[in-house]
Amino acid sequence: MRNFLPALVALLGLLAASLANATSMGMASLPADGAGGPVTLFFPTFDTARPVQRGSFELLLAPDARPAPALSNGRLIAISHGSGGGPWPQVTLAQALVDAGFTVVLPFHRGDSWLDPSQPGPASWKLRPAEISHAIDRVAADPRFAGLKLDKVGAYGMSAGGHTMLSLAGGAWSPERFRAHCEQHIADDFNACVGLATRLTGGALDGLKQWVAQRVLNWKFGGDAAPQTHDDPRIAAIVAGVPAAADFDLATLTHPRVPLGFITADADRWLLPRLHSDPLRAACQDCELIADLHGAGHGALLAPPPRPEALGALERELIGDPPGFDRAAATLQWVQPTVAFFHRHLLPAD
Repeated sequence: MRNFLPALVALLGLLAASLANATSMGMASLPADGAGGPVTLFFPTFDTARPVQRGSFELLLAPDARPAPALSNGRLIAISHGSGGGPWPQVTLAQALVDAGFTVVLPFHRGDSWLDPSQPGPASWKLRPAEISHAIDRVAADPRFAGLKLDKVGAYGMSAGGHTMLSLAGGAWSPERFRAHCEQHIADDFNACVGLATRLTGGALDGLKQWVAQRVLNWKFGGDAAPQTHDDPRIAAIVAGVPAAADFDLATLTHPRVPLGFITADADRWLLPRLHSDPLRAACQDCELIADLHGAGHGALLAPPPRPEALGALERELIGDPPGFDRAAATLQWVQPTVAFFHRHLLPAD
């Protein structure tokens, strides 16, 4: 017996190492339904991963794989993509979460994804939090994921997805607050207010562009002051990355209803920190700063990043990496700390 036990321990260790090396990230898709767009799922699987081309992204995935419940920690993370986005620029974080045993669900947001870019901004922001809840419902109804415990779900989002996260954390915003912010800061926060329609160039037409933009904003959003809120008691920990935050009543985020972490990028050219993340950091007394990425632009959390040739010139300017930015180092600074945040708040202490 004395000789048998060390051999058994060694055998179990080799088996565990073999299983770990055999796992990969599985992917499954659910079609759109009456309450939301298509949904993508990432999860641990024993199926073999292979290179998969999705748009401009080449990813290592096991498409249509079988989940491996034995490898799961039983917890779900919902991800809200940025404006005009989708699941593929979130794969680096998804892979790290799957490696830690989490299952990940990511809905395409109606009106503000690359499948449907028809209504970016407040019209989509009203829908997004409920679409996250509906994605969780769809996971709950899928027998492949029956082993997940959905009483404590994590949620992550960046940019417009970060706005979604602030709503889920208890924040209240309104289209009128968005309009009023733009009226006050139209020159400084022009692309946060108008998106990718045009840019200010410093030329003679800038004044006209600002005047037209403000007239449109007043027409679309003026007077719509009803506070927008959404509560899903299943969501128990939230991370907001470079969030659009200027239209929130920050008093509603002084003490978020659940643990709230955030990630900032001090060279963000799309959502200027002094108008978005900095006021949030000052107001939120209970928030945790997961990472403050120095020299990072708005697209630092798009990982893997879109290929430059897949983007328009203005989009490249707003989300491209600033000169000298060390993307590899920055990714290490925020991905694993985000995984650790969810592990700490969603899983029992060892």
